[in-house]
Amino acid sequence: MREIVWDTETTGFDPQSGDRLVEIGAVELFNHMPTGKVYHQYINPERSMPQEAFAVHGLGDDFLADKPVFKTVAQDFLDFIGDAKIVAHNAKFDMRFINAELKWVGIDPIPMSQSLDTLEIARRKFPGAQNSLDALCRRFGIDNSAREKHGALLDSEILAEVYLELIGGRQPDFALSVVAGQDIAGQGGSKSQVPIEARKSPLKSKLTDAEAKAHQEFVEKLGQGALWNN
Repeated sequence: MREIVWDTETTGFDPQSGDRLVEIGAVELFNHMPTGKVYHQYINPERSMPQEAFAVHGLGDDFLADKPVFKTVAQDFLDFIGDAKIVAHNAKFDMRFINAELKWVGIDPIPMSQSLDTLEIARRKFPGAQNSLDALCRRFGIDNSAREKHGALLDSEILAEVYLELIGGRQPDFALSVVAGQDIAGQGGSKSQVPIEARKSPLKSKLTDAEAKAHQEFVEKLGQGALWNN
């Protein structure tokens, strides 16, 4: 099963008011394990950066001036995520921005059904608790000391660790669905396809003579129609 954990940085909170994406970061998981493949892109928002947003992520006008506009990187991002489940913290926020950007360049939106929200998972698992990314890092003992400011790639890497803890830790299925690099679960199966070899000699029975005799006497009491007689 392939999943993409991602995060964005923006100029503000509302694309309908003119806010734009300025950074996308994403990491790939395969059967809940990082593969090392990442996507990272700074984006020229074609507008000035509000001071409030700059204080959050530190991405200013001068830095973003020579970065590509969204239209030129949109397909690369879509190719990276493919049909994988995309995991985000407060997914509605990121999905609202990416789909607004896609709409503006004439590309179909990503279905919300393709997204998974770790904030919702955390709220169900820890009702009433603080469930920000920093709070979850403290809860799970995840080092986020490098997170002085928000950054899409760093935050997606941290979120990947948080996500794995939320669903039970790394390799919750003990990698039984991975066979020679293939995603068995993704092929419609739920069992490992590792070939099972027959034993060269059967294991020695641990059944005692007394136990065997007692079982036989019990079966005889059931009559000729007993299942054991078949």
